[in-house]
Formats: sequence, C-alpha cells, structure tokens
Amino acid sequence: MITPSRLRKLASIAVVLVSPVAAQPSIAKPEANADRDSIASDAERTIDPSQYKLTFSEEFDGPLDVSAWGPGTKWIAHTPFNGDFGNSRFADPQPGFPFATKDGQLRIEASKDKKGQWWSGLLASVDRKYNGFAQKFGYFEMRAKLPEGPGLWPAFWLIGINRKEKTYTAEIDVLEHYGHMPDRFSTGIIIYNRNNERGNHYKRNTRIPVPKGSLYSGFNTWGVAVDETLIRVYLNRKEVWRTPSEPEFHQPMFVLLNLAMGPGWPIDKTPNPSYMYVDYVRAWQRE
Repeated sequence: MITPSRLRKLASIAVVLVSPVAAQPSIAKPEANADRDSIASDAERTIDPSQYKLTFSEEFDGPLDVSAWGPGTKWIAHTPFNGDFGNSRFADPQPGFPFATKDGQLRIEASKDKKGQWWSGLLASVDRKYNGFAQKFGYFEMRAKLPEGPGLWPAFWLIGINRKEKTYTAEIDVLEHYGHMPDRFSTGIIIYNRNNERGNHYKRNTRIPVPKGSLYSGFNTWGVAVDETLIRVYLNRKEVWRTPSEPEFHQPMFVLLNLAMGPGWPIDKTPNPSYMYVDYVRAWQRE
C-alpha cells in the first residue's frame, strides 16, 4: 500500500532525479582546507542515484523496526561494538521514545530525566554479530532536519564490518554537526589501527560552511559515494569534499545515525527536549 507520505517522497525523488541541482540546490560553499583534494568540475560534482540500483531503503512509513541489540530487527539502538559515546546515554527503544514515526518521518528525541541525566537515540544497521545491512562501495544518503541548540551533536556515518576482526576500524563521518557552530558541519574519514602498525589513527576531515540556520529551517540530504579510488561527500547531491579511498575502506560498511550530545562542549544551554527529524535513509550500488 502506498501511503500519502510515500507518494510525497516519490514525487520529490522524481523531481530530484530529473534535475538534481535545480531541485535541491547546494547550500554549502566548501572552504579552503589543506586536507581537501581538488574538486571536480561543476558538471561532475552532482550525483544522480538513478544510475545506481537501490539496495537499502528506510522510509519511516510505519512503526520503526528496532530493538536494543537485535537480532532480527532492521536497526539496533546502540553501536554493535557497545561503544556508545557523548554526554547523553543512548536509550533502549520504548513506545514513543527516543524514536517516534509520523507522516513518513522519524523523530529522534534528546531529553533530560528527573535526575538530570540526558537520554537520546542512535540507530545502527547491523547487530552485535554484524548481521544486517552493510555494503561494499556505492552511495549512501540521509535526508534530515537537524535540531538547533548548543551541545547537540547529530551525525550520519559509516563503519566497516572489519571491526569484528579487531585489526582496524574504518569510519566515514558523512555528517557531524556541533550545535554551537550553526554555520557549518564537519565531514571526514578516520582509520583506527588496532595493531598500532600505522600509528594510533589516520584522519582527514574538513568543515563545510553553510548559511546560518539553514540546517534547522528545513530538510537537507547528506550523502557519500565510496569506490575503489575516491570517497566523495555530497550536500543536497552536490559534491562538497573528496578524499582518496584508502584500502581500509574497500570493505562492506554499515550505517549509523544519531542525535548525541557534546562531546566536551557545554550542554547547560541545550534545549530540553530537542528533536532531530529524518525523512529517509537509503543506499544504492552500481549495477
């Protein structure tokens, strides 16, 4: 059955695929950064997912298929390696908190309990045994509206399942937004070496400036295309950053999204409650 919210999404997708730049103009102007590789021409900087095959789709058209740790659910509410982080605790799912779905959107809530402890939400697409959705190469995308306020830390990111072998962790931070910096978001890659053969970790990242308030006033899409040679990050389907695809990223990667708090930044002025809204999470792969 196609719900009204699903029809609205399909209509918006059709417009985007016909003319991705006209339908969702980029709100970012990438700043100069020594870590950034050269950007391609304007014609090459847009991405059209119709060139790919859809492999994963979460439209939030009904109850969220989530459990604390799995197995057998589409999402779990913690990182599979039990590495929860930040200044709030990621809550086990319960009716209406921290996740709620309505009109084809997911709402993730961050709020403070009577004892002063903050609670918020995270979703991961694999369980503790790394069963679930993970994909080698392709394009991964989230459409979301971020919460406004200092101390908030929403994110959309990928991690390679090689984590289970305890040799290294390959991480792509498609979106990290720190609420005390409303005019930018961060993106980058990290390789944590468990054997310390290349040093503790390898990291490349940059900050993408945006008009102040634009991440809160409406929905935007964040995406990343991963292949054998490049990792390319997109805002509203227009490229804003690229970096070489190291061998550590040539493996299946799973999806995480969260509304966290901190890390280390003051949370005494964070709005209580705060909400992050997610319209969809999708992944594509070349035929």
